[in-house]
Amino acid sequence: MSATGNDSHNQRPGGVGVHGHDTPGHTAPTPESMAHTHTDHAAHKHGADDDHTVHTHGQHAGHSTAMFKNRFWLTLVLSVPVVYFSPMVGHLLGYMPPMFPGSAWIPAVLGTGIFFYGGQPFLKGGVQELKNRQPGMMLLIAMAITVAFAASWITTLGIGGFDLDFWWELALLVAIMLLGHWLEMRALGSAQGALDALAALLPDEADRVTADGTETVPVSELREGDTVLVRSGARMPADGTVVDGQAEFDESMITGESKTVPRGVGDSVVAGTVATDNSVRVRVTAVGDHTALAGIQRLVAEAQASSSKAQALADRAAAFLFYFAAGAGVITFIVWTLLGSVPEAVTRTVTVLVIACPHALGLAIPLVIAISTEQAARAGVLIKNRMALERMRTVDVVLFDKTGTLTTGEPDLKDIAAAPGVDEGTLLALAAAVESDSEHPVARAIVRAARQRGLTLPAARDFSSLTGRGVRATVDGREVHVGGPALLRELGVVEPESLALATRGWMDRGAAVLHVIDDGGRALGAVSLEDAVRTESRQAVAALQNRGVRVGMITGDARQVAQAVAEELHIDEVFAEVLPADKDKKVAELQARGLKVAMVGDGVNDSPALARAEVGIAIGAGTDVAMETAGVVLAGNDPRAVLSMLDLSRASYRKMWQNLVWATGYNVLSVPLAAGVLAFAGVVLSPAAGAVLMSVSTIVVALNAQLLRRVKLNPADVR
Repeated sequence: MSATGNDSHNQRPGGVGVHGHDTPGHTAPTPESMAHTHTDHAAHKHGADDDHTVHTHGQHAGHSTAMFKNRFWLTLVLSVPVVYFSPMVGHLLGYMPPMFPGSAWIPAVLGTGIFFYGGQPFLKGGVQELKNRQPGMMLLIAMAITVAFAASWITTLGIGGFDLDFWWELALLVAIMLLGHWLEMRALGSAQGALDALAALLPDEADRVTADGTETVPVSELREGDTVLVRSGARMPADGTVVDGQAEFDESMITGESKTVPRGVGDSVVAGTVATDNSVRVRVTAVGDHTALAGIQRLVAEAQASSSKAQALADRAAAFLFYFAAGAGVITFIVWTLLGSVPEAVTRTVTVLVIACPHALGLAIPLVIAISTEQAARAGVLIKNRMALERMRTVDVVLFDKTGTLTTGEPDLKDIAAAPGVDEGTLLALAAAVESDSEHPVARAIVRAARQRGLTLPAARDFSSLTGRGVRATVDGREVHVGGPALLRELGVVEPESLALATRGWMDRGAAVLHVIDDGGRALGAVSLEDAVRTESRQAVAALQNRGVRVGMITGDARQVAQAVAEELHIDEVFAEVLPADKDKKVAELQARGLKVAMVGDGVNDSPALARAEVGIAIGAGTDVAMETAGVVLAGNDPRAVLSMLDLSRASYRKMWQNLVWATGYNVLSVPLAAGVLAFAGVVLSPAAGAVLMSVSTIVVALNAQLLRRVKLNPADVR
């Protein structure tokens, strides 16, 4: 929002914008030109979400969510008669399965179908892990279902007199693992799916403004520089800047914030958002792949592909359990054989290998990461790198860039001081009348303040700017000037003592001061303007401190300007007058004191600091460079979203360890019992009991992970 050609507020000494602000003021809720990833939004409109293929640390062998879903449902249907006709289940539940010719073969026939159809992804994944010499989750599952399949057929055919009827176990094993992988992949894809759903809501056509009116054209024909008419209730077809009109925009699909946001001339608007009450004309600045939405989709894709220490831990645990189970199986067979009971040796060994399958471990970490990434995306917190989410819980201090982050980056009228005998309302109305023809941010701030107070502005004419000094206009037949200290000196105006006392105090804290002078050379009063502090910033700072996290602020502004903001927000530590190239050095200073730092910024000059910090967080209205450097991007401008990330990081960490302890604890305890280490005391874990415990363990882990959805991530709920 630059000044017009005949407006010179930007040259006013002491005016807002000359204190070394880090970046220009921002108004867009999201970046206008984030890097792109998709080529045609129509592909999102018609592409099935279930076919979205997600790769999860090699566990899914490239299979899609739809494949796991389809195999699960068919396997579940086939599993019902397998379980019902199982003599072991009938014995456990106290009923006798019906007997008729061929009934004894139902579990074997359907179980074989389940093994080859439902178990195929795990068999293929297990073979691949063997080829790669990297045993893990898939190989464990493949080993368990293969052993169960072979043992069950031996029992069904009556070979060797073994009682190893695992058909029902095999059926439930495959069904549970398919369900787990389906839920995991669906959760991993849901963050992307939510954004794809937004892309699907983009209009197919747009009303392009022409010399003769408007014409309806496909969105794919829009080009940068075109002007489009967006009617009330319609969605933005592309990113752009409002050139005519004003409307309340629903940006909840981008920022997660339900409250509408006013957008007027000069403000940026984003594809997919909705003009709720009025029509506006918008000049297109980005289309297709170059829109903010496409960039956000790419960020989520990067998050899903990023590595995770916690997942690496789970993978190592799976490898350990494979060797543990295989070793336990071999030892079990040898010991029971030496004890002279070969049938018992086979039974115990098969039981060990079947129940050693770490279903719960397979879901312990991935499901937590999937749900946390999804929840974050829905709250407008885009996790580019999962490591950033994991590290956030360890942060000791959050260092905020001031301008555009804690503040709006735009001037806001702060104080009014009138000369003796002049009413403050009259003074402000007069200043607003003079400034009403100017498009400069300072002028807009004064006019906005007057309208907020319900003042009636007198008519002004003959507006002109005075380069480097201010503006003037004729109001009610008299010439009125509005300008800074340079204008006072030029006109030889002397302030009344009471007014001078007020303006000196304002300037001492770094505020811009504008005087209102009538045609008789009298100073009627003055107003101060400062970079507006976001209301949300106060809540964010207080909430962080309540959680035991220090809050710092870094800025290139003068120390008195920075200190005024810091005192208003009760910030713990301030770095002022910092050159852009030195911001990362301040982060290093904090780290040298043993602190772990999260840096929040939006400018190009914040990028080195974002990269050096343990967690780099870019405000969504920031630059491409800042967002490429950061591990996290806040889709909106609300600094309270940092709290959402902190709370989610801590909650996710707790869930990961709870699940890991439960999952590994089950295996460590159940395998020795299945092997018969307490058989001498009459304690033996039967195959049926092992299967039930295994299923319960998986369900507990899945339900525990789902509790993450109860974490409140709405910025409005921050405490």
